[in-house]
Amino acid sequence: MYTYEELKCFVDRCRRCALSETRKHPVMGRGNLKSPVLFIAEAPGNNEDQDGIPFTGRSGVIFDRLLAGIGFKRDEIYVTNIVKCHPPGNRDPEAKEQEACIPYLKYETILIRPRMIVCLGRIAAQRIIRPDYRITREHGSFLLRKNVWLTAVYHPSAILRDESKMAEAEADFAAIREKLDVCMRENAFTQ
Repeated sequence: MYTYEELKCFVDRCRRCALSETRKHPVMGRGNLKSPVLFIAEAPGNNEDQDGIPFTGRSGVIFDRLLAGIGFKRDEIYVTNIVKCHPPGNRDPEAKEQEACIPYLKYETILIRPRMIVCLGRIAAQRIIRPDYRITREHGSFLLRKNVWLTAVYHPSAILRDESKMAEAEADFAAIREKLDVCMRENAFTQ
């Protein structure tokens, strides 16, 4: 079992796909390693590529606003991406790029041991929940798999493109908080 620092070292030196040739910085997940909730998006954007930190820039502002709306701060949760390097032109990460990085995500998940995984956007939901996942129809619904709750919400960048999605995202985040609170209370009784 690797530590977070060892895993970050692997990610920093990774050359498993062509994205490593165009990145400025690989972007390892960040946050509370004991968080009950793990947020997963598809790939770092341009800002993240510049500073090596997940969810900076305008999408990060929206993400922080949604977190604050349910009483969370960045240092209380863990956020990462499926792909650790920025795809050129902000394109969707290709299947082979996702495959190259998925072992890192698996190790992050093992380290965190979350009670809930929240997919941020369609790409993450289709990779983590189900290949035919429809974010516009299914966002905010929950599925229990291997004793971990899975859900998906709109990616913050989708809200930037269409502000009318903010109300739905806020409702989805409120449901996440409610479900997480129930999980944590139930866990307290079973220990």
